[in-house]
Amino acid sequence: MFQVIRNGRVGRVGRLLVAVAGSVAAASALTSAPAAAHPGTAAPLPVAPPHDGDRLVVTVRNAGGGADGRFVLRCHPAGGDHPDAAGACAALDRGSRWGKDAFAPVPPGSVCTMQYGGPATAHVTGTWAGRPVDARFDRGDGCRIARWDRLVPVLPDLRTEGA
Repeated sequence: MFQVIRNGRVGRVGRLLVAVAGSVAAASALTSAPAAAHPGTAAPLPVAPPHDGDRLVVTVRNAGGGADGRFVLRCHPAGGDHPDAAGACAALDRGSRWGKDAFAPVPPGSVCTMQYGGPATAHVTGTWAGRPVDARFDRGDGCRIARWDRLVPVLPDLRTEGA
């Protein structure tokens, strides 16, 4: 029974060897799969690596105090002509979370305080974390002021003392 192939046909031992070889291949594929592929195993969420293409253009108007202008911000490594490139990149890194958009507008239907934060506006365009950015900011109510303030120092700090 050592002869596996006889007259072009696979014998009993040959079928057994084919079955064992298939099982070994399947087992090695399972052991080389990442932990997240195994049911019941918790795997950490992937963290997006920094992108070389992190480049934003920040245009600020009506902020006063010398904060107006058009600034280029590059991150990873920090650079450009933004007045606080390192701080701005750090703020963006802190505000970037899995499934969250650091530049997202105030959600429709939000309840916002009726306060006015001044005439300042900002427009941010470019690429962040591999995604296109085209976001506009103003300080027309409490929600939009809070949205602006979350991006300080990407946007100028316009908070007043005691606020």
